[in-house]
Amino acid sequence: MAIENGRNGDKSMDEASTSKSLEVEEKSSGGRGDQQEPVKSKGDEETKTVPFLKLFSFADSTDILLMILGTIGAVGNGASFPIMSILFGDLVNSFGQNQNNKDVVDLVTKVSLNFVYLGIGSAVAAFLQVACWMVTGERQAARIRGTYLKTILKQDVAFFDKETNTGEVVGRMSGDTVLIQDAMGEKVGKFIQLVSTFIGGFIVAFVKGWLLALVMLSSIPLLVISGAGLAIIIARMASRGQTAYAKAATVVEQTIGSIRTVASFTGEKQAISNYKKFLATAYNSGVQEGFTAGLGLGIVMLLVFCTYALAIWFGGKMILEKGYTGGDVVNVIIAVLTGSMSLGQASPCMSAFAAGQAAAYKMFETINRKPEIDSSDTRGKILDDISGDVELRDVYFTYPARPDEQIFSGFSLFIPSGTTTALVGQSGSGKSTVISLIERFYDPQAGEVLIDGTNLKEFQLKWIREKIGLVSQEPVLFASSIKDNIAYGKDGATTEEIRAAAELANAAKFIDKLPQGIDTMVGEHGTQLSGGQKQRIAIARAILKDPRVLLLDEATSALDAESERIVQEALDRIMVNRTTVIVAHRLSTVINADMIAVIYRGKMVEKGSHSELLKDPEGAYSQLIRLQEVNKESKQETEDPKKSALSAESLRQSSQRISLKRSISRGSSGVGHSSRHSLSVSFGLPTGFNVPDNPTSELEVSPQKQQTPDVPISRLAYLNKPEVPVLIAGSIAAILNGVILPIYGILLSSVIKIFFEPPDELRKDSKFWALMFMTLGLASFVVYPSQTYLFSVAGCKLIQRIRSMCFEKVVHMEVSWFDESEHSSGEIGARLSADAAIVRALVGDSLSQLVQNIATAVAGLVIAFSASWQLALVILVLLPLIGLNGFVQVKFMKGFSADAKKMYEEASQVANDAVSSIRTVASFCAEEKVMQLYRRKCEGPMRTGIRQGMISGTGFGVSFFLLFSVYATTFYVGAQLVQHGKTTFAEVFRVFFALTMAAVGISQSSSFSPDSSKAKGAAASIFAIIDRKSKIDPSDESGTTLDNVKGEIELRHISFKYPSRPDIEIFRDLSLAIHSGKTVALVGESGSGKSTVISLLQRFYDPDSGHITLDGIDIQSLQLKWLRQQMGLVSQEPVLFNETIRANIAYGKEGNATEAEILAASELANAHKFISGLQQGYDTVVGERGTQLSGGQKQRVAIARAMVKSPKILLLDEATSALDAESERVVQDALDRVMVSRTTVVVAHRLSTIKSADVIAVVKNGVIVEKGKHETLIHIKDGFYASLVALHMSASTS
Repeated sequence: MAIENGRNGDKSMDEASTSKSLEVEEKSSGGRGDQQEPVKSKGDEETKTVPFLKLFSFADSTDILLMILGTIGAVGNGASFPIMSILFGDLVNSFGQNQNNKDVVDLVTKVSLNFVYLGIGSAVAAFLQVACWMVTGERQAARIRGTYLKTILKQDVAFFDKETNTGEVVGRMSGDTVLIQDAMGEKVGKFIQLVSTFIGGFIVAFVKGWLLALVMLSSIPLLVISGAGLAIIIARMASRGQTAYAKAATVVEQTIGSIRTVASFTGEKQAISNYKKFLATAYNSGVQEGFTAGLGLGIVMLLVFCTYALAIWFGGKMILEKGYTGGDVVNVIIAVLTGSMSLGQASPCMSAFAAGQAAAYKMFETINRKPEIDSSDTRGKILDDISGDVELRDVYFTYPARPDEQIFSGFSLFIPSGTTTALVGQSGSGKSTVISLIERFYDPQAGEVLIDGTNLKEFQLKWIREKIGLVSQEPVLFASSIKDNIAYGKDGATTEEIRAAAELANAAKFIDKLPQGIDTMVGEHGTQLSGGQKQRIAIARAILKDPRVLLLDEATSALDAESERIVQEALDRIMVNRTTVIVAHRLSTVINADMIAVIYRGKMVEKGSHSELLKDPEGAYSQLIRLQEVNKESKQETEDPKKSALSAESLRQSSQRISLKRSISRGSSGVGHSSRHSLSVSFGLPTGFNVPDNPTSELEVSPQKQQTPDVPISRLAYLNKPEVPVLIAGSIAAILNGVILPIYGILLSSVIKIFFEPPDELRKDSKFWALMFMTLGLASFVVYPSQTYLFSVAGCKLIQRIRSMCFEKVVHMEVSWFDESEHSSGEIGARLSADAAIVRALVGDSLSQLVQNIATAVAGLVIAFSASWQLALVILVLLPLIGLNGFVQVKFMKGFSADAKKMYEEASQVANDAVSSIRTVASFCAEEKVMQLYRRKCEGPMRTGIRQGMISGTGFGVSFFLLFSVYATTFYVGAQLVQHGKTTFAEVFRVFFALTMAAVGISQSSSFSPDSSKAKGAAASIFAIIDRKSKIDPSDESGTTLDNVKGEIELRHISFKYPSRPDIEIFRDLSLAIHSGKTVALVGESGSGKSTVISLLQRFYDPDSGHITLDGIDIQSLQLKWLRQQMGLVSQEPVLFNETIRANIAYGKEGNATEAEILAASELANAHKFISGLQQGYDTVVGERGTQLSGGQKQRVAIARAMVKSPKILLLDEATSALDAESERVVQDALDRVMVSRTTVVVAHRLSTIKSADVIAVVKNGVIVEKGKHETLIHIKDGFYASLVALHMSASTS
């Protein structure tokens, strides 16, 4: 042990990378220099942006054409308003100068016709603008997503160690690209439109009356400055909000990705409080963002109204002194104001651009990052073939994430072609590092790795990786079908080749048993298959590749004896005349190697064949062997070679007998039988005898059929109930805000009248109205910020509440819920981040918008009807045309938003999978494969987006046409009324302004409607989670607790099937008693349901029939949380969280363990020594999924975590299977220590670990076929246990 202490596993951590893990959210660091001064750079890098044009660097020729057309449209559309102001000036003159004569109607009619022409022109322009920009934005965003994923996939592995994690990549792909798309789609069109309005407005104004225009110009710089400042602040805020939520997203990823661990340690509370902590920061930045936006708008409005005041007073002066006409003054005022207002309106575009640029910075930085080891680089040598001599010459190496921890200093190793070399040594001695170097996941700092005498760096990476096959300890499968998974081995493999590879890997048999055969889906990370099955698929994948060099990293360590034998056979078959490098803990697997190299602390201490090395009894190898022998002695006594051969044979017969009983024996050779039947009831995963494919395919459809029902808004509002006072205050502000526009209409119409008054009245009145405008400006300065602030408080609270409710629900779901593919960590993460934000738009923003609209509408109508009811009626009849058009647009928008989101979720799942298993992707050069899959998943949403663009374009165009036609009609009717003496000139304008201002206010707001249709879908998906009752809910406080647990467990007549695979029976009527304080070991083949017992004891699942009792009480009647606290689980692949070791151990006690308890637990688990040997001791951060520690170290931390809660019942699921001899001994010691006087259930493949158990139960075909002590079972002739032992022995001695 002392040995390990010094160079604790190749997996500890240093300060630089810890500080990095704090920074990684803020920035994906630039270049190498970032580690010297992490603290300083954090501030500066907060909001880096890319130059705007750079966003379009992914446009192709079609996009450029679309963008040109869109720009032309936008310019045309923008010019329509300044042109309208000219027509308007003519109108005022036609009315004002002919108040008393008959020509009014003719003059006005001429002007009205011009309005109609203008309407037709702007309709066409508007269609081009919106449709072209939306379509090109959708296309380019898709391309950016693709390019980003592609670059991520070709980065070197070091990049993933240091600078990113899965959650971040998926977040960027789903969140940031939306921001980028926002910044380069219709917003650009809108911006160009507004700018052309601005320029056009000033041209018109200067032509019509340059002096007045100049005076008004004086206020423009102020407007522009305030607008720009606003945009900058909003962008900075947005970037902060993004960062704030990113941390929360990582919590989601981690929790759901390892839900079983969370459930077992009742860590739900902790996960939730963690999540809430990060949500609180996101909330604060959201509120600030809202307030600042409002303040900015308020300032802008104040300036606008002051400008009016100035213009009216000065315009009056001009009429008196310079002989302007009233129409000219009105024309100039309207032109300047539409011009400058349009700049003000450009601020949301600016903020979208800024947010897009900030999001793009990180994405483009990654896209442009040149990996030091680039798999897509086609340079480099390609030979016809390689013979396969592998050599490491004088290699110096440290992991990039831990630069001050030397793994190799001057390590050399030569492996001649066609031979098998085994690397053995302790956990953390650098065995697996050799494999990473040969695969060229990393380059050594000095020295070289040679294949056939050529430095690896000189070969083309993709080509050389195609010549190297890797089968690793935890095989990574992708969430697609078995066939696709095997096909990763070779581009364009035929089904025949795939079948052949599966045959060779001994996988064909169990695959044929699955209901959908080779098309069975394997689930996220391959969770639907048992370890042995996964491993064989991984081997088939490597076989299909037909590599010259085969790297086996612990390829059989996680398997039970039977699977191991099968897999070992498969491996022996494919190892023939290839260069093979084996990393193994279990010496049984390496005895046949041509050369065995013993590695110790990064040095090779011995090498030679098994027999040569054994000659030196004091040598390192002999000691390792002795370590393992200790575990086996008692087995050896009962064995002799003859007998072992015999028992293997008898096993074959017995399994034949059973299989005949099960009447599915299909004629095949003897040996075939044993392996086929070993899997006949293969695991709880999509197996089942060849049932036709319908049942499962129907099952898959059903969740889709019951579409989520529409959610009544009232229900969302109810969630916002605690903020009612805030909402009421906000609504009052919104009402005031709504009234401002109609009042402004009254002021305008009164002002137009005074321009035609006699001089002395004109002087007096112009001063008075100027002051009125100032007052209005001050009012809006106060009202705007208060409205946005209050509503963003309510909205952000709602988001926070929804996210935490949802997360709370999700965490408490029963485990089988997570078996379904639509509940993978990627998808739930995307739902929590996107949907909650969209829902806020529905409640906060829409509500404020709605109240404001109603206020505007009521005020407008009251003013209009009191001025001239006839004209008001006419206009009212026409307004629905504009309304109808808005409605049509909403309707169209609604149809498409739903499926697009779901589709992109699927696509982000592909990315999630690929990134979390980047080593596998790299080793199989599968980047292209992943990209194709990704593109396929993206086609649908993209088409939808394009269709949406066309439709919005049409709607937008028609609405412009209608708008101008309504203007034309209004003035024509007004003129008729004036001529017939039914109304006066001022009143026509009052009605017109009151109603159009109301309409403008309302139409601006209804532009929010596309959001509300999205939000309904989002709300439905959120409530679907919130409403679901968890079938096994850990937060449920009901149920009894026992004061004193003895630990008597009994399983009575248990039948069980996994809910996700109802056609495969795992247990049929299984009974087992586990006595208090005793150790029961479950053995059996892979997939026989050993681990299922443990899942049932912890109530991850409930049995279909039968009872499980603890101290005679049915566990379903006990309080779940309490029940789980009584049990300590140590599983095969321990899941650690990306926190410090201390936090990971304390997790066992819901995070509140004292320092003393933590130390005691780690002492018990034999972990204290190695932890104190790490540079930061207990404060070492373990990395995502615990990657910074070696297997043995992780396992001991996991044992300490289980010990902290001092459980009455200990569940060990393969706890030592993945360890090498030394670590296994250490861990086994630790386990023996902690098992004392506890009820212990051990699931094991390796018999050495269970000999000492009080009862050994052999599980087969869903029932227990034998049980007893090792000594008794071993003597049952032809017994299952005896044959398993024999198998094991033959495996370890052959």
